Amino acid sequence: MTDLLLQIGLFIVSLAALLWASDRFVEAAERIGLSLGISPFIIGVTIVAFGTSLPELATSIVAVLDGTPEIVIGNVVGSNITNIALVLGLTAVVVNNIELEYNLWHIDIPFLWGSAFLLYFAVSDGNLSMFESLLFLGGIAIFLAYSLKDQDRPSKEDRPLASWKDYLLLLVGAAIVSLSATGVIEAITNISTILNIAPTVIALSAVAIGTSLPEVAVSLAAARKGKASIAVGNAIGSNVFNTFVVMAIPRFFGPLAIPTEILSIYLPLMIAMTVLIGVMSNNRKITRWEGWMLLLFFGWYLGVLIGGPA
Repeated sequence: MTDLLLQIGLFIVSLAALLWASDRFVEAAERIGLSLGISPFIIGVTIVAFGTSLPELATSIVAVLDGTPEIVIGNVVGSNITNIALVLGLTAVVVNNIELEYNLWHIDIPFLWGSAFLLYFAVSDGNLSMFESLLFLGGIAIFLAYSLKDQDRPSKEDRPLASWKDYLLLLVGAAIVSLSATGVIEAITNISTILNIAPTVIALSAVAIGTSLPEVAVSLAAARKGKASIAVGNAIGSNVFNTFVVMAIPRFFGPLAIPTEILSIYLPLMIAMTVLIGVMSNNRKITRWEGWMLLLFFGWYLGVLIGGPA
């Protein structure tokens, strides 16, 4: 029991450090980007999008290097389900209705659906090839290119100055991300051994929910300020980034294992949630009742993780 409590403590501390360092890294990168004349929108869809997926990416790379590559797909699928079912479901329930300020069907939903289906077909043979990883990186490049087109650069008068502290924080943040990600994977491996459960289950649950807590906080804060549609854009962008980047980059550090229960249960659930959020947003509104439906799916998901196959 003592060993288990120590590993749980290591997991909590490492995850907290990972989230804190990721935030500091993104803040420093934002200030440096603005000082170099990059527009806030471009920073939003590149640096911030990368930052929200940085915890998943860091833990996935470490997992491959540590010999537990099955954690990667659990990270991606679990985070994507959590972003839609928990983050958007909770936001819709809290604010009553999410009124979307723009039509997601122009680019976001097609790319979200496309990334989900491409992931399913790519890993359906139990493997992700190097060629498929390159295709995924091509997908995120197309998504970013479309998002970035026709963006104006701010004038020099509007640019903030980045100090040496920002560059130092960028380096320190990256170092802490690397170290804390190692701690998270080490704790997952040890906990799974002590409790005799698959590391994939911990990645699908504790890691997915833990790395999504900042999105929950940001989404609820935006909702209280009357900007709930920001939560939808953040969740969708994060899911596209998770699928294309967090799956692709770890593949360059070693082969990825795709557990059968991911293919048979959790990946189909992720696709169902992806299609559902597209249908719900078709009228540019996500109602409270639809939010409750998303939370019901998340409750079922947790139930299967706790009592289902591992």
